[in-house]
Amino acid sequence: MSALSVQDLTVDIETPNGPLRAVNGVGFEAEQGETLALLGESGCGKSMTAQAIVGLLEPIASVTQGSVTLNGTDLVKASRRKRRQMAGPELAIVFQDALTALNPVYTVGTQLAEPFRIHRRMSAKEARGEAIELMRRVGIPHPDKRVDAFPHQFSGGMRQRLLIAMAVALNPTVLLADEPTTALDVTVQAQIMALLKDLRAEREMAVVLITHDLALVAEEADKVAVMYAGHVVETGPVSEVFGDPGHPYTKGLLDSVPVHVARGEELASIGGTPPDLASIPSGCVYQARCPLARQKCRDERPQLKATQGQRKAACHFTEEV
Repeated sequence: MSALSVQDLTVDIETPNGPLRAVNGVGFEAEQGETLALLGESGCGKSMTAQAIVGLLEPIASVTQGSVTLNGTDLVKASRRKRRQMAGPELAIVFQDALTALNPVYTVGTQLAEPFRIHRRMSAKEARGEAIELMRRVGIPHPDKRVDAFPHQFSGGMRQRLLIAMAVALNPTVLLADEPTTALDVTVQAQIMALLKDLRAEREMAVVLITHDLALVAEEADKVAVMYAGHVVETGPVSEVFGDPGHPYTKGLLDSVPVHVARGEELASIGGTPPDLASIPSGCVYQARCPLARQKCRDERPQLKATQGQRKAACHFTEEV
């Protein structure tokens, strides 16, 4: 069952020189109990898409087209009051920088208790008890003693656990995780992802994982949507997309992983850089870096279409990839 449906989502950023299109016609669906990964290079529109879904774009940008449907409600058309009511019980987000996402002047117990006091009208004592239980659930040692500590008194990994605890406090239908393991060491990354997987299974959440880490996607996600220059260029089950990519960009990303490279050999990479938002080409957005680019790619923008299995790819020459 689809928990979150994003259709034709388009986001424009306001600049002194006019609007720039950061997200263009993005669409995907996240199912209950599954993890969907938004994958792509930095600057491809992943985080902007997440911010559009949760309504954190203003005043720098706005959704100009499309829909974001959660439990039958279009969040794009919903009022501010309705969005506030849904934030927490139905939709939550985990940011990548835990230190700046937590308020430094309030104890973690106060911040963890806030959702229970606002949405469930609990007393301060009851909310504090729930906060301690949340800390225990996400693996914070001695939560009854550390509930009155401040964010700076926790390590990076512990702060990330606290952010996850705040996000899942009210059992949301959908959890957006925006690069939740950035700046953490490998061991802590594995612990954080194991925690997210346990919580997803326990609460039947749909998780939208935003990352540029292909190994993380291969290990943790069920489905993937590959983004480039604000567009979704390929979607499908991770095993199918990674096993037999249908878009040159996806193939370039996979080929750049140094799996079978011997010492001294040149590492594979995608030449060039993503296009400037102010000068997105009229044809295929990937044409400047694509080894298969032809005149048709310059004249006509390919649409996301079914290929093999459950995959879709936006390429004129998918069969050659």
